[in-house]
Formats: sequence, structure tokens, C-alpha cells
Amino acid sequence: MTIPSLGYRRTDIVAPKELVTGLDAVADRMAGRWRRRDAILRELLAEAEQVDRLAAEWQHVSDRRLQDRLAEFREVFRRANRAQQDAALREALAAIREASERQLGLRPFVVQLAGTLALHRGYLAEMATGEGKTLTAGLAGVLAGWTRQPCHIVTVNDYLAERDTGWLRPLYRFCGVRVGCVLAPMDPRQRRENYDQDVTYTTSKELVADFLRDRLVLGPWYDGARRHLRHMLQPRQALDGYLVLRGLHTAIVDEADSVLVDEAVTPLIICRQEENVPLREACRVAQQIAAKLERNLHYETNLRYKDVTLKPSGEVLIEQECEALPGIWRGPRRRLELVKQAITAREFFQREFQYVVHEGKIVIVDEFTGRMLPGRTWREGLHQAVEAKEGMDPTAPSETLARISFQRFFRLCARLSGMTGTASEGAGEFWHIYHLPVIAIPTNRPCQRTVLPDRVFADAASKWSAVADTILALHQDDVPVLVGTRSIRASEELAARLAEHGVEFRVLNAIRHQEEAQIIAEAGHPGRITIATNMAGRGTDIRLAPGVAEHRGLHVIATERHEAGRIDRQLFGRCARQGDPGTVHAFVSLEDELIRRFIPRAVVRTLVAALRSGQPGADRLARLAFRRAQYAAQRLAFRQRQQVLKTDTWIDDALAFAGSNRYM
Repeated sequence: MTIPSLGYRRTDIVAPKELVTGLDAVADRMAGRWRRRDAILRELLAEAEQVDRLAAEWQHVSDRRLQDRLAEFREVFRRANRAQQDAALREALAAIREASERQLGLRPFVVQLAGTLALHRGYLAEMATGEGKTLTAGLAGVLAGWTRQPCHIVTVNDYLAERDTGWLRPLYRFCGVRVGCVLAPMDPRQRRENYDQDVTYTTSKELVADFLRDRLVLGPWYDGARRHLRHMLQPRQALDGYLVLRGLHTAIVDEADSVLVDEAVTPLIICRQEENVPLREACRVAQQIAAKLERNLHYETNLRYKDVTLKPSGEVLIEQECEALPGIWRGPRRRLELVKQAITAREFFQREFQYVVHEGKIVIVDEFTGRMLPGRTWREGLHQAVEAKEGMDPTAPSETLARISFQRFFRLCARLSGMTGTASEGAGEFWHIYHLPVIAIPTNRPCQRTVLPDRVFADAASKWSAVADTILALHQDDVPVLVGTRSIRASEELAARLAEHGVEFRVLNAIRHQEEAQIIAEAGHPGRITIATNMAGRGTDIRLAPGVAEHRGLHVIATERHEAGRIDRQLFGRCARQGDPGTVHAFVSLEDELIRRFIPRAVVRTLVAALRSGQPGADRLARLAFRRAQYAAQRLAFRQRQQVLKTDTWIDDALAFAGSNRYM
């Protein structure tokens, strides 16, 4: 029989507070700035120094004695007495640090100890690439695991979840903490076993999907008290045995900007396919009709919002094409929606940009990471429209069974913290939505990264020629080069240019990803050329081979500016780790998507003419245009995330009024 307290804990969540507005929002922003003031960082570093000084007490203690003391600390943290935990924290962390050195061969730096303290106290720690975020999360995981409350450490992919679990297992075991990992291929029994551990590594997608599946199993019995009463009255119909999660409490999010911001506007949906032959056939017909419509003659496109507006001439042509069609095509509104969807698929969803065709199926590509997202589909008929565009038989549409946004889900956790290399730009948003104050942890050694001014070109062809020439020149000098591209197509086209010159290179994108960790790990070898989309091996360090640090280090080239400045910083952060030298250089053109979407055409034409004629200050004005475009893109993305929050709140209010499970 399930202990009642454990039964309650399985579904116990924190009800997210409504976001404040007006004068309350002003006061809340001031509180956020106070929580991330410079004095907090000084306090954390001072406390980390104290932990460092305590380390000497453990260096000559036997393994047996060290484990006994760790077990005593575990009991203190398990009692959930905050005052006792705070009193024991420094000494306990010093003991964990000693255990790390003995079990992993790694002695955490003072800045890593400061990062651990930040995570333990509910901060979002900004730590630069190569500063040891994985070990920092492991130390915080031990402290959270000691409480025996559910602790989930969220990574960006299955590879990192499995790798970190295996690497840190000796430390967890020595400290008396059970650790597991949940991966996509696992069945419910394996998932339950791994979630039952003290600390579980997994991805946001798996964690949120399992949460929704459990809610579907519970149905109206999501309330712990009602479920316990039902169990007493009908013991043979207990539901807890069918749940995989043992509850939500502590979440430590690695690459928090990717999980909490970039993926925030994408709700995770549990659905089932329902056969709808008329709709599938309608998608094919809509694609045929859309092929007869011309841009600017029958419709207009808004690249910034990726929206299609039909002109009267377009509506007339659609009506003429549908005169002889039956059923669904008789309704004016529905047929216009279908054709607009087909046009949207053609205009804004391009192969090797937003998706790839893999094993005969449309597979979405994450625009922020460049990774394939198998199993995910676009909603409201868009996926079927893209399939029809590619000449495929449209799949059956899906019926939504349960949904929740990542924003909403992580606000259900009692304790939330995270790490990333790029958080400062979004500090206000992290506080506004999650009440996560951002603390920038300094590097262990001074950063030696050289940032060269952007090179701006009037057209894409000139840009790519300059990129290829720069790569070849650096290769001649045996300088390793990492080239970042925004799309699969761009990476393949650059690869074709380099192949013409007979140089060796490695390509990493959503199609060629099988050896991702190895490709990135070897990117610091002399003369190595690595071309990567945004995935760029997040979580894998690029270590410089012998002699490379003395010869300029790794050179990172960005071939476009991204819509969020922190994505650029993520790529630039691949070099100059742990005090190594490195250089970053961006090559951009006025034909890049960022400029086409967010800068008026008249302004672009003026800048192109100025660049081609060599007018003084043209480069500076073009760089200013890119900064303006990035700002506009970031504001638009923020408004979209705000809209998701409003939708979540509206759904909550509607379902709560109806007495339904609001997280389904």
C-alpha cells in the first residue's frame, strides 16, 4: 500500500501566481533587481571562500569517516529544517567537494562552489562555457537528493542526460544519493524506476510529457485527498501504481535559456491521431490551388510575423477553383483557411531550414539548436500542409488530449534554479515569469577572447566568398576554425565551397549528427575546420590540442546574426574557455533573414547602395541596423511568450471554473 504522504506528494504542485501588472509590476521589477544586486554575488563568493578554507579539514580523513560524516549531513537535510540545513551547508559542501576529488578526480573551483550555492538558493547562475556547469549541477544535486524530495536535473538532450548520469554516479553513490536518468526509448516501468531515484536526469520534453501522461491516468483524481479516499473505499482500483513520476519539487535546468525561453512558446501536447480522410484530401487540393496563386498579385506576405494576407483577386481565384469541389470547399471561410495554410507552408517553411525529410517523414528542426525533433508536429493542419507541399501523403491529424507550455510547467515546481552561459540579456524576463534572479558567476581564469568587428556585405554571395577565403587562410596557418551557420542548407553550401578547394572539414547539423560529441571535442586540433549549425555541441567542451593555445587558439566564425543576441554569445562562447586564447568574428550581409524580416526595405536599399559605393561610415550604419533588427526580434519573441502566458491563464480560469483538471 502506498504511504498516504507519498501519494499526496506524487501530484502535489505549486499553483503559479498570476503575473503582476501596473504599479505592482514596477515594484516587482525593483524586487528582481534587488535580488540580483552585486552584493549577492559578493556574498556567494565569500561563502564559497569559506567552504574552500574548510576543505583542509577533510583532506586527511579516511573514506569511511568521510562517508559517515556525509551520512550525518544527509540526515540533517532530510529533516527539512531550514535553519539546521543552513548551519550545516558550508561544512557539508566542503565534504562533498572532497568526495568529488576522490571519486571523480575533480576538485571544484571556488567559482563552482559559488555556482552550487546559487543553485541551492534558487538562482539562475550564468557560467561561461567550460567553467564546469555539469559538476556544479552535480554538487547541487547531492544537496537536493539528500532531502529525498523529487529532484530533476533537466538537460537539452538524451545524450547529455545519460552522459552526466554515468559520469557523476560515483559521486552520488559515495554521498548516499541514488541517481537515474529517463531517456526517450524507455518504457513506463523503466521510467518509474528512474524517477523513483533521489536525483533524475532527463530532458524537458520527457519530463513534461510524463507529467501530462500521469495527469491523463489520474483524470478527475488528481487531488491527493480524493485519491486516498478512493483508495480506502476501492483498494483494488488504486491509481498510484500506474504513475511514473513521484512528484515535482526541485528542478535544476541546464542551458536554462534554451529550455525556459527558446522553447517557452511551444506547448507540449499529448495527442492521438484520428482518421480524417476528407481533411487529408483537402490538404492536397489546397496545395494545388495555392500553386496557382502568385505573391503580390493574389496575396501578400509579412516576413516579420510570417503571415499571409489574401488580396481580393486571390479570393476570387480561390472561389473559382472551388466551384466544382464538394463538401469542405463550399464554406468560404474554411477554404480560405486551407489555402492560406498551404501558402504559409510554401513561403515560410523551407526544407533544410525549418524541417528535413528523414526516412520518408517530415521532421521538424529546432531553429535555436539545429537539432531534429522527431515525433513533434505542427498544429492546426500546418504539418499536413508541409507534407502536401513535399508531395507526401498527408498524415492523419491529431486530437489533443493534454497540453501545457514549458513556461507553465516549470512554474509548478516548488524549487527552481538553473544554469546557462547566456542569461544576462534575459534577466528581467527570467524574474518576471519565473521569479528566477540571475547571478553572473565570474570565470575561474580571466577571459582571453578577442572579438573582431563584424564584416558587413551588401549581398550574400560576397559574404560567403569572404567566409571561405578567411577559413582557408586560417587553415593555412594551422588555426582551428569553428564556423556557425543558421541552417542546414547554409552549412551544406559552405561545405561544397570548401570541398572545391580540396581541404578537409567536418560538418555537424541535424542530418549529420551521429558523432556530435566527437566532432566538437576534436574541433580544437590544429588546422581543423568544423562547420556546425546552432547545435554546436552544447554540453561538450572544445579543448585545445597541444600547441594551439600558443598559436592564437580557436577561431569562431558566425555567418549570420541570430534573432537573439544570446544565441550569438553561445556560439562565441565555444572558444576561450578556462583562460585559453580565442577569436570570434561575425560575417553578415544585408540579405540575411534577420535584416529582411525586421528592417524596412527602403532602409535596406539605402544601406546596400552606401556599402557598394564605399561611403564613409556605411559599415557602422549597417552594424547599427543589425543591432536594431536584433532588438526588434527579441521584443517580438518576448511578446509571443507573453501571449502564451495569457493563454495559459485563460485556460486555467476556464477549467477552474468548470471544476476540471487544469493541467490537462
